[in-house]
Amino acid sequence: MSFVLAIDQGTTSSRAIVFRSDISIAATAQAEFPQHFPASGWVEHEPEDIWASTVTVCREALEKAGVRAKDVAAIGITNQRETTVVWDRATGQAVHRAIVWQDRRTADVCAKLKAEGHEPTITQKTGLIIDPYFSGTKVAWILDHVPGARARAERGELMFGTVDCYLLWRLTGGKVHATDATNASRTLLFNIHTGAWDEELLKLLRVPRSMLPEVKDSSARFGESAPDLFGGAILICGIAGDQQAATIGQACFRPGMIKSTYGTGCFALLNTGETPVVSKNKLLTTIAYQLGGKRTYALEGSIFVAGSAVQWLRDGLGIIKQAAETGPLADQSDPMQSVYLVPSFVGMGAPYWNPRVRGALFGLTRNTGPAELAHAALESVCYQTYDLREAMRADWPGEKATNVLRVDGGMTASDWTMQRLADLLDAPVDRPMIQETTALGAAYLAGLAAGVYPEPSRFADNWRLEHRFKPNMSQATRERKLAGWARAVKGVLASDEGEG
Repeated sequence: MSFVLAIDQGTTSSRAIVFRSDISIAATAQAEFPQHFPASGWVEHEPEDIWASTVTVCREALEKAGVRAKDVAAIGITNQRETTVVWDRATGQAVHRAIVWQDRRTADVCAKLKAEGHEPTITQKTGLIIDPYFSGTKVAWILDHVPGARARAERGELMFGTVDCYLLWRLTGGKVHATDATNASRTLLFNIHTGAWDEELLKLLRVPRSMLPEVKDSSARFGESAPDLFGGAILICGIAGDQQAATIGQACFRPGMIKSTYGTGCFALLNTGETPVVSKNKLLTTIAYQLGGKRTYALEGSIFVAGSAVQWLRDGLGIIKQAAETGPLADQSDPMQSVYLVPSFVGMGAPYWNPRVRGALFGLTRNTGPAELAHAALESVCYQTYDLREAMRADWPGEKATNVLRVDGGMTASDWTMQRLADLLDAPVDRPMIQETTALGAAYLAGLAAGVYPEPSRFADNWRLEHRFKPNMSQATRERKLAGWARAVKGVLASDEGEG
């Protein structure tokens, strides 16, 4: 039997999953690694922590599965996107900690680029908006703030990569510097129409061309792992950013299909086929996947805080010990209270895109307690998804898009949250049998190139429903709750205007 090893390198942990040829899971391993917050709105990772945890979980998963390197047809990589690593071409040493996708330190640079009128050009070429979220301004920040880095980069001594690219380089023993089109499309440096790095954007964001990796299909032969890592060389045949990998794992291959992934943040993607749709509602246009040199596009809405709101309840407030307690606790909340959490801890993502605002609680009373806060935290994720879905409907007419939302990620284990999501969307929410859809997407891309898995249409036939959540909230209640959320968001946005 052929196996595929999927590396799922996330924001707070690294995971490895061994999939069989029938896409069932043989073994899984996971390891958390430290988060660094050196200043307000700054988030960093130590690249060595990312690398060490990745190797550890791969070895552990292979051992658990009783699988040796010769049994593995291919490795697929999926990764936290936009997180930026710059390292020395000769030594492999990172010149600075990785700047994480959540990091907001380049907000002033982004504001300056906008003020100078560059956003229309950048959006036209990349499908993105100017925001600290993306990699381009992060690369420039490292070059400007690490002594001598810019000169070294100009001499061709430094390399840039998103986490997939960094892992590929390490896995291949420094032989391959490459990425795939989905990760490249998140940098502000890649033209999603031509499928190439854009010289005008490189000049504008001050990133030397020599730093950039080769861009390949999402399913391709990228190289092979160094034999000493896993007891033999293994082909690396698939790479996709985590949200695109989840889109593939959810088998959203038809235009109009939508998936939403609930991890640290929440990300919804709507497949728009071969056509890049320009959003009028501050959604992103991105590459969903690239197969056989052909790009498929998507509209994407990004929410920065989803599962991390639950982490805040646990680590910041100490009102729960583990995430699984949140739903039952929310169920005990006082129905007479209307408490809203706008969890803009690191600014607001789509469709608002304001990096300066911070989180707020509305509707507090003397009787507000842990149950109401848990209720507000879980509902905040549902409300934010509603905002994304409405923006998508406006950009992609309703008759084209499916009404069903396919969901995955850690938060989908909460029946309470998924039911509330269906209620507020007034639409069915489908949870699949295999909820490790991000890793499955990476495995599928690798297995496709290695000949283990079939073409997309046949793979889509393997998708299985575990549970469909159907809406059962009254229209009056839904409208009242959504109006309260809209007022809360307006209040948070107004606080920024007041400071200005």
